[in-house]
Amino acid sequence: MPARHSLLLLLFPLLTGCEMLYDLLEIPDPKKKAAAVEAEGKAVGSACRHAGRSLEDCYQLNPGAQKAAVFAGWREMNDYMLENNLEVVPSKIPLPGELPKRSGMIALEPSSATSGSPALPLADPASAPAVSTPPAASPPSAAPAR
Repeated sequence: MPARHSLLLLLFPLLTGCEMLYDLLEIPDPKKKAAAVEAEGKAVGSACRHAGRSLEDCYQLNPGAQKAAVFAGWREMNDYMLENNLEVVPSKIPLPGELPKRSGMIALEPSSATSGSPALPLADPASAPAVSTPPAASPPSAAPAR
């Protein structure tokens, strides 16, 4: 019996280095987590550069990403785009709080201008349907008391 315990104690350091044991016991691996966070930050940075966003905008839009990883991804994509003469693919989504300022826009609902939801662009401003607001209903009169 003591031989089994001593054998187990001798093999324990070898088993703790086994990645399968970590996965089997669902023990979190800080190195894997750090590598995943780094990869995600690089992906965010490269996507921002490809969309033509500035580095500061990228930081502001992705506050949870590591700034060093975002910068590394942005720089790598910048170098790649310069080497291969790639053009920026602009984002179709405006920055938060920024509404498009084009003519020929109609609101979806009368309250949508104040709610912050974007308006839909029309193909031709001349073909815009006439938007009319319904007449204000008079307040109901109180029923006579009996």
